[in-house]
Amino acid sequence: MASQPRTEAAPADVPSLVHQVTPGPELLEAASATLRMLAEPTRLHLLWQLAQGPKTVTELTAAVGVPRTVASQHLAKLRLSGLVDTRKDGRHVIYSLRDGHLVRLIRETINHADHRVTGEPTHG
Repeated sequence: MASQPRTEAAPADVPSLVHQVTPGPELLEAASATLRMLAEPTRLHLLWQLAQGPKTVTELTAAVGVPRTVASQHLAKLRLSGLVDTRKDGRHVIYSLRDGHLVRLIRETINHADHRVTGEPTHG
């Protein structure tokens, strides 16, 4: 008996990374709000650090090079905007990015800027 090619469907509980959307006014406003959060250099740096993996405020403060109060204020805005999540680990609060779309958006934003700053040719 000849074997049939096997196709694997993604399990129903695995979210899609790419999906069709129609950008109406509500969706465009939500997307603009996300981009406004990314438009501040310290917040973008914090998000870049979180794109590498979850971190404590202490780790973020050291990596970004800002006072703890500054990092905490920006992290509070990012949390309230729904871009980052928190969880407690003993006395520490661990910050992480909300989802994979945001991770890719931040990485692509930084890579795009790298091409603009360094003059490296763009990708097709």
